[in-house]
Amino acid sequence: MFNQNNFNEMEWEFVREGVKRKVFTGEGATLSLNELQFGHTPKPHTHIHEQVVYILQGEADFFVDGVKHEMKAGGLLVIPSNVEHYIVVTSKEPVLNLDVFTPKRADYL
Repeated sequence: MFNQNNFNEMEWEFVREGVKRKVFTGEGATLSLNELQFGHTPKPHTHIHEQVVYILQGEADFFVDGVKHEMKAGGLLVIPSNVEHYIVVTSKEPVLNLDVFTPKRADYL
């Protein structure tokens, strides 16, 4: 079975103040396109999924296991499973980032 969609045609899902996302999932991985506004409240968290982060727009500090990673458009970062992480937007321009999770996130369906 094939799953097809277009991020440009999908509706944004409200996550919390200053954060919204669009989600696409397959059998073994989930993609999440996120928009984060300057001043949003960071939410440190962990999950069982390995996460690959790709910054498409804006600038942010990504904290992974207490280590700050300065990120800008084009930046890539791998977050291992079960490691605490969170993002803080540092630009006035919203951050757009694409996250790839494996295994797929059942909680995003």
